[in-house]
Amino acid sequence: MTAVRSGYTHLDGNPESGRSMSQTANFEHGAAKSIEGSIAVKQRLLRDSALISSIARVCEVSLAAMKRGNKLLLFGNGGSAADAQHIAAELIGRFAFDRPALPALALSVNTSCVTAIANDYGFDQVFSRQLEALARPGDVAIGFSTSGNSPNVLNGITTAKKMGLHTVALTGTPGGKLKQAPDLDHCLCAPSSETPRIQECHILIGHIVSELVEQELFHAKGRVSGS
Repeated sequence: MTAVRSGYTHLDGNPESGRSMSQTANFEHGAAKSIEGSIAVKQRLLRDSALISSIARVCEVSLAAMKRGNKLLLFGNGGSAADAQHIAAELIGRFAFDRPALPALALSVNTSCVTAIANDYGFDQVFSRQLEALARPGDVAIGFSTSGNSPNVLNGITTAKKMGLHTVALTGTPGGKLKQAPDLDHCLCAPSSETPRIQECHILIGHIVSELVEQELFHAKGRVSGS
């Protein structure tokens, strides 16, 4: 008896085996194309001196806030919420080496708070309402939106600026409403209009900020943890 796994047999010459080999080749080609696309966007990022300068300024603003005892507040929706949580975790935990924790909050993690605000005030207020409660002048508000048009991120940035925070947005190309927002200090537009490629750049930028702020604050150059 021939064992059957995943809908095909391992017998030579079986039609199902041929189709499986063809599918594997298609997946390999698709994987290579996705990797090439990701590399191409990061190469455009590397060549964009204005964008790199903006990233450096965000590092400086974040560093100065940490030195004053202020914090970073990060927020976004969906995959961007996950990116905000990821970067907050890098700062609170560690990025490359052991050191004291750094203050950062992701505003999507308290589901009771998010759903209560959404239910009582509207989903467009879920970040601005939390900023009213948790932010202080001198903090840094960092909003993630791949389109640049998320109403709750836009409202969060507006509220943050009114409260005396430094405001940063990570978005894609062309940047949407966030890029034109008068309340925004720094807009980091990933050089792509494709959501997956934009999110990959956002994580890279977040890692850059985490690494450089950590190094400057604690004057150490450690190896990045494998965890």
